Amino acid sequence: MSIDILFITPNSSKKVYQDLSKNYSAIEPPTWSLLLAESCRSKNFKVGILDANAEQLDNVECLNKIRQLEPRLLCFVVYGQNVNAGTTNMVGAVQLANHIKLNKIQSPIIFVGSYIQALPLKTLEDEKSVDIVCTNEGVYTLHNLLRLENFNSEDLRNIKGIGYRENNTCKLTPPEKIVPQDRMDIDLPGYAWDLLPKNKKPFDLYRAPMWHAEYLEENRSPYAAIQTSLGCQFGCSFCMINIINRNDNEEIGVASNYSKMRFWSTEFIFREFLKLYNYGVKTIRIVDEMFLLNPKYYIPLCEKLSKLNKNDELKMWAYSRVDTLRRKNILSLVRSAGIKWLCLGIESGDKKIRLEVSKGKFEDVDINKVVNQVHESGIEIMANYIYGLPGDTKDTINETFKLSKKLNTLGWNTYAAMALPGSALYKEALEKNYKLPEKYEDFSFHSYNTQPLPTDSLDPAEILKLRDNHYFEYHTNKNFLDKIKSKFGEKAKENILNMSKIKLKRKIIEDFELKHSSIS
Repeated sequence: MSIDILFITPNSSKKVYQDLSKNYSAIEPPTWSLLLAESCRSKNFKVGILDANAEQLDNVECLNKIRQLEPRLLCFVVYGQNVNAGTTNMVGAVQLANHIKLNKIQSPIIFVGSYIQALPLKTLEDEKSVDIVCTNEGVYTLHNLLRLENFNSEDLRNIKGIGYRENNTCKLTPPEKIVPQDRMDIDLPGYAWDLLPKNKKPFDLYRAPMWHAEYLEENRSPYAAIQTSLGCQFGCSFCMINIINRNDNEEIGVASNYSKMRFWSTEFIFREFLKLYNYGVKTIRIVDEMFLLNPKYYIPLCEKLSKLNKNDELKMWAYSRVDTLRRKNILSLVRSAGIKWLCLGIESGDKKIRLEVSKGKFEDVDINKVVNQVHESGIEIMANYIYGLPGDTKDTINETFKLSKKLNTLGWNTYAAMALPGSALYKEALEKNYKLPEKYEDFSFHSYNTQPLPTDSLDPAEILKLRDNHYFEYHTNKNFLDKIKSKFGEKAKENILNMSKIKLKRKIIEDFELKHSSIS
């Protein structure tokens, strides 16, 4: 059996999530592998998907599958379920790529993903097992590569949107365009759902986050994720989501320079939801960074989903910002569509800090009022906060935590601000000579060697310790646990308490405390 291209999702979970990887971290379908595979298949190329993460495959098992499929091109799709995952998943991707090269597999290896898009030349220079990199989403680049008979440097120099080596020199070709709005349904024509691995039934190797499953293990699978749009119109300094839209060859890509949104048509996306429904998948994440932003797209889709969800079977979640939620009747429609959770980017309890990181586009809103409106509509909230944003002090961080306890949302997620490659904070950190993570896994918010940013008044270790202490305090808080028990039952409460017992080890906190104990 021989195919044109194999899309590979690496397995990096153990180094990225520590002990949380055993039972608690989500396992999400590889959205971009599915999109790229279907796009290439629509152009009559033979495609396959190897999801090492879902199947928990080691390098030897992956190599055996690759030999069976005999792909002309190996495409590592290095994204993931969180904004930092494009960097942290480089761990497993590079390890597997090195193993493939050591075992003399001749198929060229191409990498696509957010870290690669941010730092294409650095990727090539650092990783000798990578032959080609994509400098943006790679849709047209992959089509054109697969039309080549050979992948030699003479042919590669004519392919737009890649980096490659020629005479031991790393080179970038001119940028390739991203799929324009009027070609979305045509050139990104859906998801290759049928190529995903399974155990006994479709999507049973994938599991939702605990909170999405109402903290009950039996609700986690089958699980799927889908996008109705790509990109974001905002340019927040901590985010790198728009790096997929890159259209230049600067040495360091900054996502906020490429703010842009593209949408599939309502009819097209609804058909994809219907496929998932017919597969028996009711627990679904809507991946869009800004699902509830453009009513032209989300209102008609929610209306169609409401008819599909007449028995209230769907358990979906979507992202929104607190300043994009306006009318109560819209929230009622969203809830009837089966969206039972909204993930809100509150970020900070300090208005000035919110305005700074969102470049003035975060409107002044009454957060308490918005959260109350969402709860009154029957929708639960996963509240996102970030500690250590520019301007943060111990007082502002404590105020943010105080606000979070007052809001008492049934989901609470807080990260220490990280200089993620592709974000404006990353480039600023380089310019200010801040200490940055040394390894890919160190960019994980949950890893032992994680390295957040400092602020003018706080060491990274102090910020991280506040975050970890607040995580435990929030999830063991009586008001929170009483609300969980009332809403989801005693078992959900027990699961949260068991999850809270897992203490993440943090090297910078250990070093900081050792240093200050020796001084005292």
